[in-house]
Amino acid sequence: MTERLYEKDPYCREFQGRVLSCEPAGEEYEAVLDRTCFYPEGGGQPGDRGILVTAGAEEEQIPVLDTTERDGKIYHRVGRQLKPGTEIRGCICWERRFDLMQNHSGEHIVSGLIHRKFGYHNVGFHMGSDLLTIDLDGEITQEEMRQLEREANEAVWQDKPLDIRVYSETEVKNLEYRSKKELHGQVRIVTIPGTDVCACCGTHVARTGEIGLIKLVSLEKFRKGVRIEMLCGGRALAYLNRIWDQNHQVSVALSAKPMETGEAVEKLKENQAASSYRVMELENLLFEKKAEELKEAGNVLLFEKGLNPERVRRLAVAVMETCGGRCAVFSGNDADGYKYALGEKEGDLRSFVKEMNRQLNGRGGGKPFFAQGSLSASRQEIEMFFKK
Repeated sequence: MTERLYEKDPYCREFQGRVLSCEPAGEEYEAVLDRTCFYPEGGGQPGDRGILVTAGAEEEQIPVLDTTERDGKIYHRVGRQLKPGTEIRGCICWERRFDLMQNHSGEHIVSGLIHRKFGYHNVGFHMGSDLLTIDLDGEITQEEMRQLEREANEAVWQDKPLDIRVYSETEVKNLEYRSKKELHGQVRIVTIPGTDVCACCGTHVARTGEIGLIKLVSLEKFRKGVRIEMLCGGRALAYLNRIWDQNHQVSVALSAKPMETGEAVEKLKENQAASSYRVMELENLLFEKKAEELKEAGNVLLFEKGLNPERVRRLAVAVMETCGGRCAVFSGNDADGYKYALGEKEGDLRSFVKEMNRQLNGRGGGKPFFAQGSLSASRQEIEMFFKK
């Protein structure tokens, strides 16, 4: 049986221990120790990582890639086999562990407040490498989420101590606590005064003030409830710094004050929409002029530079109305290929387009009298095909 040092002291970073067993697990190995401060994955919290240092004249540092638990045993995943009886010194990656402690404790505050305010249950909890997610069995609004965020941070500012203790099955019957499933035997309860009482096996900070900051990032509908994305502590600070950097770049680019970038972007969008509309008007005039120049010209093949598929389509439509034959418009280059649009008023181009796509490595289609697509061929090859 492994002594679980993290249960007695989640701030324990190093320990002395001994290897009980080490068995192959795929291309790696799983070591069981007589004592450990490595927390195994569970309750939504990832397993710890770190190193095992072998004792002796020549110390060797062996990375612990992950920590898991199965059938009551804690397995430390390592890259090489360790001989049973080997004395080791274990060191967890404390920066990562403290990050997980901040986020786990912050999640308890948010989930506890939601349960108290709305009666909803946390039915899914995941701590990823970037974001933490909470899945609820009920819905809240964006406004309610912002109020919830305020109250959660007020709980942090109160800097209250967490109470973590193990209750017997008889004692726990008299407690009201959150749990995703019915529990039997001894139950470990994490209490955050005034905020939450929850059964939990994870590691937590000693006082709420150590969480530092709680930021609720997003809210979206999920199954029969909602999913909240959130960040706490160092993660929240790093996220807000990235947001500030982005906003600063926008502020400089638009010559707007940092708190006025939203208004500046809206104005830019309005100007861009007006400019796009004016460009379209001018393009239509040019396309109409082109169509007039090609009136009664019969079959027409055009190559134009820098047109997107929509502009290719509009030019083809304009010319096909006047040329009295088939109009084909291409835009692109030999290296990247060409976008095309073909049209013939009251015509049927289906077999022609099919053969063109086959011979010129193209794809596309449409209505009998009009088709759009792209192809990978040179201009010379396209011109040779249309001369047939």
